[in-house]
Amino acid sequence: MSAKKKPGNQLPHITNSKARHKFALGDKYEAGIELKGTEVKSIRSGNAQISESYARIVKEELFLFNAHIAEYEFGGDQNHETQRPRKLLLKRREIERLRIEIEAAGKAIVPLRLYFKEALVKCELAVGTGKNHRDKRQDLKKRVANREAEQALKKSLHR
Repeated sequence: MSAKKKPGNQLPHITNSKARHKFALGDKYEAGIELKGTEVKSIRSGNAQISESYARIVKEELFLFNAHIAEYEFGGDQNHETQRPRKLLLKRREIERLRIEIEAAGKAIVPLRLYFKEALVKCELAVGTGKNHRDKRQDLKKRVANREAEQALKKSLHR
């Protein structure tokens, strides 16, 4: 018999809900993120937001800009700045691949979520191309059509 996991031990996933709406996403990468202790504690309590954040390559290194991690309540004078640039940890080959893809096609590096993997905080990144208004409307129409089809299937199965 397998042991059941306790639901209280779930660590938060901070997601970027606007990313899939604003961008057509391509390749995904998993990056480590360089944080201070109070930042990790704040993320663990779910006090972070990455909906307006983006990643950029600066001098052969990848940084996460505009991510808001709230000050830790019990941090005192050891607390961190809430919107400082944070270094993302990827292999040099992956950073170079990102640089080539961004420069060639005019794409952006978008953070999708922050999550815990074991004891480490990871950031899932994707290379995205900005959508225009027409693309967003087409996606909305597809979602509505899929939802209506699923509801019709449920109704026919329940009869």
